[in-house]
Amino acid sequence: MQTYWLTQTNEDMPVTNDWLSAVEIIRLNGFRFPKRRTDWRLGRWTAKQAIASCLHWPAHPMLLAQIEIRATFSGAPEALLPGVTTPFSFSISHRAGMAMCALSSVRVKLGCDVELVEPRTPTFVTDYFSPEEQNLVAREAPEDSPEVVTLLWSAKESALKALGQGLRLDTRDFTVTPLEGQPDICGWSPLQVQCPDAQTLHGWWRATDNFVYTVVSHPAPQCPIEIRMDEPAASARYFSDHDSIFALQDYVPEESAS
Repeated sequence: MQTYWLTQTNEDMPVTNDWLSAVEIIRLNGFRFPKRRTDWRLGRWTAKQAIASCLHWPAHPMLLAQIEIRATFSGAPEALLPGVTTPFSFSISHRAGMAMCALSSVRVKLGCDVELVEPRTPTFVTDYFSPEEQNLVAREAPEDSPEVVTLLWSAKESALKALGQGLRLDTRDFTVTPLEGQPDICGWSPLQVQCPDAQTLHGWWRATDNFVYTVVSHPAPQCPIEIRMDEPAASARYFSDHDSIFALQDYVPEESAS
């Protein structure tokens, strides 16, 4: 199963809100704190950019406003497009001015997460990690420990999103195992997450520029393909070569037809 991923920063995001739907603007105006507003906007911006690329839409505000992203009962995001049933799954994460969206061309259990690599206390490890993970952290050199702890935590977050549970489950019941082997050409390395119901989720992780990124899904995903907003033709080729989802590419909202 193929997955795609995109990152965006606060600097990539426009100042205006004309790319948000009317419902999304109401939601945005309901946030009291500026940081929450900024984080929420960045997550929506990144997801809309990824979805528009998948649909082969230009990233025009009028078209992006047609993509309305709402939270389902479980908290997972869903995309609503007028007159279209969206067959794909996607996940959103944001941290420290960075946002990530992972997208699959079919409906699957999918979660992604981006985390800033920073020191965490021993109490954090014992409070949130399984015994196997605690042993893994203990074996790491002190200079490598922050990245390993961040990786384990990020993969747990991705797994909980894939299961539609958020942090409602005990994270100590999930065991993340980074798998042996060299990273692929894009820097992704495989991992697996053993869940409390004996289900195993598979995924990938990469570390760059002091951030760790994880993608987890069931069924197991192939190495994620990056969506490059500066190379729309290349992105379109990736999607056309790998998936049949984008029969949706021929859909044009009525408001944009002329």
